[in-house]
Amino acid sequence: MLIRQSDPIVAVATAPGRGAVGIVRISGKDLSGFVQAFFGRSLRPREATYLPFADAQGQSLDQGLALYFPGPHSFTGEDVLELQAHGGAVVLQLLVARCLELAATPHGGTNGSILQGLRIAEPGEFSQRAFLNGKIDLTQAEAIADLIDASTEAAARSATQSLSGMFSKQVHNLLEALIHLRMLVEATLDFPEEEIDFLQKADALGQLQKLQAAVQQVLQQATQGALLREGITVVIAGQPNAGKSSLLNALAGAELAIVTPIAGTTRDKVQETIQIKGIPIHVVDTAGLRRSDDAVEQIGIARAWQAIESADAVLFLHDLTRQNAIEYVAADADIASELAQKLAKNTPIIHVWNKADSATGRAPQPGIVLSAKTGFGLDVLRERLLVSAGWQPSTGGNFIARQRHLQALRQVDAHLMEAYAHLSTGANALDLLAEELRLGQNALSEITGEFSSDDLLGVIFSKFCIGK
Repeated sequence: MLIRQSDPIVAVATAPGRGAVGIVRISGKDLSGFVQAFFGRSLRPREATYLPFADAQGQSLDQGLALYFPGPHSFTGEDVLELQAHGGAVVLQLLVARCLELAATPHGGTNGSILQGLRIAEPGEFSQRAFLNGKIDLTQAEAIADLIDASTEAAARSATQSLSGMFSKQVHNLLEALIHLRMLVEATLDFPEEEIDFLQKADALGQLQKLQAAVQQVLQQATQGALLREGITVVIAGQPNAGKSSLLNALAGAELAIVTPIAGTTRDKVQETIQIKGIPIHVVDTAGLRRSDDAVEQIGIARAWQAIESADAVLFLHDLTRQNAIEYVAADADIASELAQKLAKNTPIIHVWNKADSATGRAPQPGIVLSAKTGFGLDVLRERLLVSAGWQPSTGGNFIARQRHLQALRQVDAHLMEAYAHLSTGANALDLLAEELRLGQNALSEITGEFSSDDLLGVIFSKFCIGK
């Protein structure tokens, strides 16, 4: 995609389907001749003009608004033309076809066309050009896609914060501090004969400690932002008829899973995404865990364990009404043992005691007591899920973040820890100190795209929708 960035591009910029208004967007280095040929007149920059959109024979395809944004004062940094027509899919495709046809028309009696090389845009190519032309950085480009894909109000607001440059500003502040520290170290390396200890005089150790604290703060905020974007996957596990499907339905507020008193009703995974205080929680109901001779149920149980092993948290559901049944308690103990073996050490297991409305005894061990039937205890469970996700409400606003941002910030933190060790050692380790600071700067620059490979950019922008 990067190789063809000089081509003019066109695409429908609105979602597929019927709508009141649909937009066709064109971007290229010089669209003035194309505008003149399309409308038989020029357009005033950044001013909506109502006029007909005609085909090659002069017949009107539609009537709508045309807006012309000469570069560099446009979204992509190139000339941009937007055609706002009625939102029918056929109408918009006719406009795209007319643009391609007109662009290929010979211009002025020469062999050249009106808009040489106009083609359909690749997914995300408009945003990619905005990034390549310095109109937005990479975190802002990603925030555009995150704003479109936001599944909760909190995620949408946080994506808007990132799009406005909140995350980028914090990263740039870290970069400035890191570059300043690198400058001090490089100066010491360049002038080793000087008697003045540049690093000690400039309090390089103190600067490094402040930088480490700042990176930790941004990392904590980014972790919260990643939760807003991606949420967590919670798997409900337990024996048959413990109430797993009922709990899923209660959390979702809808009858998603079939509930019967027959053991083994749930044969495959059922998933629903709910939101708790704006955090997406992907809740997965699984087949009851038990020994079974039924081949289909065995497949369901195997899939249940696969889901459990990849979960961010597990709700281990117990039936309070069967706590006096020796076989049931022994089977629960077997499941607990297998969970301990198969789950990662940091995966939380939340013990949930269901059917409190029918049980007379107390839970035999700590956990959340609830009734999926009446709703008792569900609010406590929701709060516990937020805690297990690591959510920490912030009054200062959050920005959206991705796993690659977290990975980069963790790399920066690791390089700064190594740098601290080398700086504490003394002048003999200054070369190593300088290298760790350089690697930390590169990792930070990857977040905003100042230091990124073409492969990374291709992966990021290919996940955008066409027309954006």
